[in-house]
Amino acid sequence: MATLFQGLPSSTAFSSSNKFNHAPAPTSFSERKSSIVTVRSDARWSPVLNSATHKPQRLITNAVATKADSSLASTSSKPGHELLLFEALREGLEEEMERDPCVCVMGEDVGHYGGSYKVTKGLATKFGDLRVLDTPIAENSFTGMGIGAAMTGLRPIIEGMNMGFLLLAFNQISNNCGMLHYTSGGQFKIPAVIRGPGGVGRQLGAEHSQRLESYFQSIPGIQMVACSTPYNAKGLMKAAIRSENPVILFEHVLLYNLKDRIPDEEYVLSLEEAEMVRPGEHVTILTYSRMRYHVMQAAKTLVNKGYDPEVIDIRSLKPFDLHTIGKSVKKTHRVLIVEECMRTGGIGASLTAAITENFNDDLDAPIVCLSSQDVPTPYAGTLEEWTVVQPAQIVTAVEQLCQ
Repeated sequence: MATLFQGLPSSTAFSSSNKFNHAPAPTSFSERKSSIVTVRSDARWSPVLNSATHKPQRLITNAVATKADSSLASTSSKPGHELLLFEALREGLEEEMERDPCVCVMGEDVGHYGGSYKVTKGLATKFGDLRVLDTPIAENSFTGMGIGAAMTGLRPIIEGMNMGFLLLAFNQISNNCGMLHYTSGGQFKIPAVIRGPGGVGRQLGAEHSQRLESYFQSIPGIQMVACSTPYNAKGLMKAAIRSENPVILFEHVLLYNLKDRIPDEEYVLSLEEAEMVRPGEHVTILTYSRMRYHVMQAAKTLVNKGYDPEVIDIRSLKPFDLHTIGKSVKKTHRVLIVEECMRTGGIGASLTAAITENFNDDLDAPIVCLSSQDVPTPYAGTLEEWTVVQPAQIVTAVEQLCQ
């Protein structure tokens, strides 16, 4: 009963009225407080800083124009403290390094430079060069070294400066990281975290716009999670570090400067649970990472049109949280999957198969999957937008699905 539909033409999109700029991470906290880009997880934004070396970049393109949502509470009234997403990742990493001396970091420029997106800024000064190790530009070598370190009892966090570069270490991630626990007869555990930025940025070109979740999902023995908010970025980081299994943590390059308030007290999230973002009755929308915000933009328009979508951030890309997904499917009986992953062999294809296999009798309509086009990501900004799902396409897909 499940069917995959090609993404709707981008010509149906609304005008690009809400544009967010993206700037590189600040070099100091004082700079951040005065002028850094802040895009909140509820899609509100504040003034931006134009970098001298980077072009301003929009976070959400072709956003659907909607009425202001008066139900949104001010984040300043919530308990906790405000952090950008890259700061939340750093805070989680720092807390785990303080808690467990076996936790270490390795990768290109992760030390005194602080990482290409400043996730590891200041850690080398605090923990020393042996626990925050700058490596040569040799992904296969330092990934293999990290896996060997995990075999001997350390808990390494291996950073790919760009996730696309980790294709150079595919053998180490697949044949070693994923399989050594099994092939050693359980003698070795691989408590390693592989993390870094990926996804379609803003005119980064084909080789820097890779979505490797579609590459790694078939490797036995590896868990995959994708963060989308400062809250779940920190919680998933801490959970991944504490896991006895190898975990790949996907971070989106356009979400690092997204801002939200997180709790002051310690918390650790489950690596296998989805997040209910918006309860609804008419259709289940499954998404993750950056597409969460495209979906929520579309949801505002859908509510104005009389639809009540249920939005779930699946977060766990492997394994899927079929308990949460199944409950939603049994309630709405319609499913729309929205992803930035590639159409052929992507997360959406695997998710469609899982839902069809387990909940086919609960579906009243074929599953619709909106994915990125199966083409190398163009450098030209207008063409780049055509390859990625836009909010207006989501609105149209829900309208057709609910007819």
